[in-house]
Amino acid sequence: MTEQVILSTAPLRGEGLGRLRALGEVVLDPWIDHEPLRLYNAAQLAERAAEVGATVVICEADSCKGPVFDLPLVAVGSTRGDPTNVDVAAATAAGIPVLRAPGRNADGVAELAVALLLAATRGIVGADRDVRDGQVYRDGTIPYQRFRGWQIAGRTVGIVGLGAVGRAAAWRFAGLGATVISADPFAPDATHSLDELLSEADVVSMHAAVTPESVGLISADRIARMQPGAVYLNTARAALHDIDALTEALVSGHLGAAGLDHFEGENLAVDHPLCGLPNVVLTPHIGGATYDTEANHTALMADGLGALLRGETPSNLVNPEVLTHA
Repeated sequence: MTEQVILSTAPLRGEGLGRLRALGEVVLDPWIDHEPLRLYNAAQLAERAAEVGATVVICEADSCKGPVFDLPLVAVGSTRGDPTNVDVAAATAAGIPVLRAPGRNADGVAELAVALLLAATRGIVGADRDVRDGQVYRDGTIPYQRFRGWQIAGRTVGIVGLGAVGRAAAWRFAGLGATVISADPFAPDATHSLDELLSEADVVSMHAAVTPESVGLISADRIARMQPGAVYLNTARAALHDIDALTEALVSGHLGAAGLDHFEGENLAVDHPLCGLPNVVLTPHIGGATYDTEANHTALMADGLGALLRGETPSNLVNPEVLTHA
């Protein structure tokens, strides 16, 4: 087996890194370690790959297209579940296999969904602020008056989207004592239609993929179907809901709380009404920001590249047609 030169602009760690090193020389230059932030465009990535003589390029956030595929590459790996940073069609036309990392962040994102639910319904952010401000007895009240909430045990949690993250979230909520129901038109084991789920769930947790059919899925009409006082969580993508309708429902009190990890462009104006609501917890797309996510995608890259080099078809290969036409 010819030793490969593997350039990775994605962070790599864990046992998979050792397996990649057994396949060749690994040149680690992760984008996430650079301050200020460094992201390569396609020309810069091609130049960097040529500079080190790379036969394999693994990337996460850099643009992998155009001139990258003019290089004599054995494979390209995207450490994303959906390799949106790679021009897969161009790679296929060049005969270059593209690997991906499905489910790499499922546990991390699911854990954040649970954290957002607890933070939004148990007043954790406000309680922390009161302790730090020396205001445990703020305005003559005691904390029990200000921070009472419902426990998760005994509530009904509706999971929208039964992919890797949705399933990881489902067993966590069940483990906390919730009754878990689910909606997913592509999952035979889903228990409800979306509208049925919205009318029954005390908590709605979004884990659907963004497709032309799912953009704006949680519309004003669907928010109106939700239980009064229900909690809405979104650790998937902002495009799945109507943010104006969601804001109106939270301001009016129709919805009891929300936890959001995504916004269009991953920014929310500081004067947006959501920023002023004490029952809303906002995080800036950090669901998958765990070291375990990096270890998981490294193992998937090692699995896929190892299979390719053995003449096998990896389970995480995006374009298997390049092998049949080789």
